[in-house]
Amino acid sequence: MRHYELLFILKPTLTEEEAKAKVDFVKEVITKNGGEIARIDEMGTRKLAYTIQKYERGTYFVIYYKAPPALLAELVRNIRITEDIIRFLSVKYENKREIAAWDRMSKGIKQTIVRKEREPRAPREPKAEKSEEIAFSEEN
Repeated sequence: MRHYELLFILKPTLTEEEAKAKVDFVKEVITKNGGEIARIDEMGTRKLAYTIQKYERGTYFVIYYKAPPALLAELVRNIRITEDIIRFLSVKYENKREIAAWDRMSKGIKQTIVRKEREPRAPREPKAEKSEEIAFSEEN
């Protein structure tokens, strides 16, 4: 089983019941084909970066799931024929570091970066200005 993340955007004109039905449809496709859903995040309705099919807003959903590789082709086929999904993106997590990040995200753990405070440096001493010494010879 591989680790995947599916982000999809629904039309903003759908009611809550219709949006829930579309999410249930995607869940059903994943589970019927041998996948296991870890988490579903509804990110809400947001403004799109650019107009898609005359829509300026969309309702975002993210699904974290484990599945065999053959499921992805079936899932993409079903999403493409669903008219209410205006965009989607599927991401596969491969190496150990990515899978660890997938585990944290699927459990809803926020990652915080802890930076160690550096000790303050001692103030620098001003650089001495270079002065040219001119040797004068006194001739009498």
